Amino acid sequence: MRLQLSDEDRELRDELRDFFTTKVPQEIRDDVRAGRELTRDQIVESMRVLNSAGLAVPHWPVEWGGKDWTELQRHIWHEELQAACVPVPLAFNATMIGPVIAHFGSQELKERFLPATANLDIWWSQGFSEPDAGSDLASLRTTAVRDGDHFVVNGQKTWTTLGQYGDWLFTLVRTDPDVKKQAGISMLLIDMTTPGLEVRPIQLIDGGHEVNEVWFTDVRVPAENLVGELNSGWTQAKFLLGNERVGVAPVGATKRNLARAKELAGRQLDDPLVAARFAELENELLALELTALRVVADSTDGAPHPASSVLKLKGTELQQAVSELTMDMAGPAGLASGAGDDSALPEWTHLATPTYLNLRKASIYGGSNEVQRQIIAKTILGL
Repeated sequence: MRLQLSDEDRELRDELRDFFTTKVPQEIRDDVRAGRELTRDQIVESMRVLNSAGLAVPHWPVEWGGKDWTELQRHIWHEELQAACVPVPLAFNATMIGPVIAHFGSQELKERFLPATANLDIWWSQGFSEPDAGSDLASLRTTAVRDGDHFVVNGQKTWTTLGQYGDWLFTLVRTDPDVKKQAGISMLLIDMTTPGLEVRPIQLIDGGHEVNEVWFTDVRVPAENLVGELNSGWTQAKFLLGNERVGVAPVGATKRNLARAKELAGRQLDDPLVAARFAELENELLALELTALRVVADSTDGAPHPASSVLKLKGTELQQAVSELTMDMAGPAGLASGAGDDSALPEWTHLATPTYLNLRKASIYGGSNEVQRQIIAKTILGL
């Protein structure tokens, strides 16, 4: 594996580093660094700044705003983005539905949605999981029945992240109940202002409102909003999930958060046990970074590398470990998660516990870590 960047890649890295640290508003970057929750407007503004420079969706086809980059160059983009405390482009738009529409959508759907999706003129929400269909997604029961030039949708979705901001929803629905469950699923694009669609908030253990339930009661969706062929939704769902290969382990963000925790530790670093925890995490992050580079180097044919599961597994574990270390450093002050701006406690102490609690989800979404272990056992270890 080549560990040194070529002159071309170094030049790209330097250009990206300069852009991210000078063109994205400092206020947004400061909030990311501090671990504050971003507003909808901040997320939109950041992605539009990137899109204006052609840096929001580099993995899309060039005709729709992408870059003809290698996997390594995409990796450099992702790492520099995180290191500069720039919000990663909204995943629902950039890495989920955008590539699906570009690959499977009609020309009309591409022209209608892709430019607005790249510029975050449309905020997409994801309607996949259901109360009884999470890890076993193919068991979903939300139905779509054809009625003339519309589908009529009934059912429920859950864990719809940031659905309170959503304009449109890409969702999997059952369009044929009489075939093998994977074979009877389709993907629809649904305007979230359509009568009969209701978004209900779910309050999380950290006190935040990040996820939602979405209910459908006789929601009429134009048939032209079907992505691809009828009953081909399972193929599109697998494509969507597989498209998240690059960046599956947020090495840059975790390195940034660990470095900040080390700054905040102060005299706690005099404690050998605390210092040892930092050293262990720094070493494990270095190993993860090298693994990520190996995956990138071996993914030039476009096929997912089996070590991607190692990145997901270890990457989420290290995310959680850094948040746990930060919470431990906060000590009793970490209990003050509801403290306001007038608190005498440092801001980071009352953000530590909510961040720790929120990151419990990281080992579940995108394929649970238990599933990743099964993939590693089968495809890498041959068990």
